[in-house]
Amino acid sequence: MDLNDLNREIKEINRDNEKTGIFRNRKPAVDYSEFRLNRINEPQFAHIKLLAGWLVYFALYFLTENLIPESACHVIHCKLDDMIPFNEYFLLIYCFWYVLLVASLGYFFFYDIKSFKKLQTFIMITQAIAMVIYIVYPSIQIGRPEVMPRDNFLCDLMAFIYAFDTPTGVCPSLHVAYSMGIASACCKSKRIPKGWKFFIVVSAILISISVAFVKQHSVIDIVVAIPVGLVAENLVFRRTHEARLRLFKRKVKEVAVKGGKA
Repeated sequence: MDLNDLNREIKEINRDNEKTGIFRNRKPAVDYSEFRLNRINEPQFAHIKLLAGWLVYFALYFLTENLIPESACHVIHCKLDDMIPFNEYFLLIYCFWYVLLVASLGYFFFYDIKSFKKLQTFIMITQAIAMVIYIVYPSIQIGRPEVMPRDNFLCDLMAFIYAFDTPTGVCPSLHVAYSMGIASACCKSKRIPKGWKFFIVVSAILISISVAFVKQHSVIDIVVAIPVGLVAENLVFRRTHEARLRLFKRKVKEVAVKGGKA
């Protein structure tokens, strides 16, 4: 992407943000009714292959969860974890992550193929890095309450989640890493209005915080997830950042030259 292309894209983003609704163009970018498995290598359908990354991830997740015993895991804990109280109401935000993940990938899959490729690639990079860490340095979370402090629906739901979601393989937190990718991809998409971008960024921040309040992760898991997300950000969006930086420097230079002439 050269500077002229980037400049045009920024103008398109500004125009799009002024238009109404995230679904202003209801026609999908690709007619999936024409898809057949033997056409998956065709340009308009090739991005579907990226979904195979989820199959690889779930297979590795199953293996690590069942082959690595808890006795081999390193306890992830810090003093700040003890200062953060369990709060079941954060479960609503924690679970909203699943909605945000599916909605973001689903929307991009149908309406913005370029952003779908970027986000799915971002996710696969974080998955790969996390899996390597989970295998090389298996981790476990010990902050879960042994007895729920209150008797209500959310506490019952949290206990249910604890029952099937083991406390292992927690560092880094993929809740945090994925949230970074979702926020980044949505902010760069020219199809997402400003209001939605703000909502998604705030949601990503709250989701990242919620994992500590529902005791699914240590603060350490959150901190470690940040560089994992930054690595994916650099690999996926580096050319975009570089082009934007060059454009910014050029505009600063133009302003300086005009100021000097004045």
